[in-house]
Amino acid sequence: MQSPDSATGKDTSHDVEFRADVREWLAENLAGEFRELRGLGGPGREHEAFEERLAWDRHLAAAGWTCLGWPERYGGRDATLRQQVIFHEEYAKADAPSRVSHLGEELLGPTLLAFGTEEQKQRFLPGIRSVTELWCQGYSEPGAGSDLAAVTTSARRDGDEWAINGQKIWTSLAHLSDWCFVIARTEPGSTRHHGLSYLLVPMKQPGIEVRPIAQLTGTAEFNEVFFDDARTEAGLVVGEPGEGWRVAMGTLTFERGISTVGQQIRFARELSNLEAAAKANGALDNPVIAERIDQAWVGLRVLRAHALRTMQSAHENLDARTAAGQASVAKLLWANWHRGLGELAMDILGAPGLIAPPGDLDEWQRLFLFSRADTIYGGSNEVQRNIISERVLGLPREAR
Repeated sequence: MQSPDSATGKDTSHDVEFRADVREWLAENLAGEFRELRGLGGPGREHEAFEERLAWDRHLAAAGWTCLGWPERYGGRDATLRQQVIFHEEYAKADAPSRVSHLGEELLGPTLLAFGTEEQKQRFLPGIRSVTELWCQGYSEPGAGSDLAAVTTSARRDGDEWAINGQKIWTSLAHLSDWCFVIARTEPGSTRHHGLSYLLVPMKQPGIEVRPIAQLTGTAEFNEVFFDDARTEAGLVVGEPGEGWRVAMGTLTFERGISTVGQQIRFARELSNLEAAAKANGALDNPVIAERIDQAWVGLRVLRAHALRTMQSAHENLDARTAAGQASVAKLLWANWHRGLGELAMDILGAPGLIAPPGDLDEWQRLFLFSRADTIYGGSNEVQRNIISERVLGLPREAR
């Protein structure tokens, strides 16, 4: 196990060399056909140059810059936690384009490494590492929101297959994905956390319909996904049937992991640009606005401190309850901070921020509108607080 200093402290000599390698490679390769991709993509902007960003991701993979923390036998580099942090820091500082393979590399890949069979690892990890298979996440449902324990999508064994029926919602990039990891109820009559299974389901089949959801920003990266007797192989259950809750909680912990460091650098760039805008239009002369900007900078430091502490503790084999609590706190911190930044942007812009031609939002209008979703997707504020209160603090369950 690494010491806290090696994971989150100053760079060692090896880390300095690694940082220089990352920085040099990005400078040399974010050029030519990839030069124009700088800053493109990300939440609310996934439609931007998608095919070009996919080509960039595959270029990264060919050079060995995907799945750094994975074991070498599965195509990774066995990179230390500190080196993974360094990569995400330098990637964000270079303003490299948002990755299209995040759900596979950062969520499903680590989940398979932790819970999958060797056959599942051999089958799916190569496609994730090479970015030749894209993944989406089938968690939320219309009647359950982000309360994962209330899902009703069902799966029943039918010979050598699972037959899946139900509906998922807010499924990011489902219209572009090859596979989906789906939480479904496989034990009839079960309730809450019991009787759930974590299934790997091919998206390109007759039993699946994907419908885009138009967002306030005018884009549609979220989707509804309907399963009508959709099929997947019997062996494509991660963990044992009925253990889906445990596996899903593991995935959520990975979701709030190392890549959030890069996210915070992008947040810092947004805040810095917003402060410049406030200075340019005179809003910074307002002491209330100036104080809110200062508070936002303090909030960013809190986000980083919590993220680094959480990443280190993930290597200490914490019990599931503590890990779930840390992940929920992380989600509450960054989602509310970013939504607050969008509100601050509107107050800085004033009346001109209310005017925009249809489908032609500026960066601050898009930030305000899309960040309303930050406190909903990936687990709403209410659900995160319930997890902390009930599963971590042991308080009585909310009346349902």
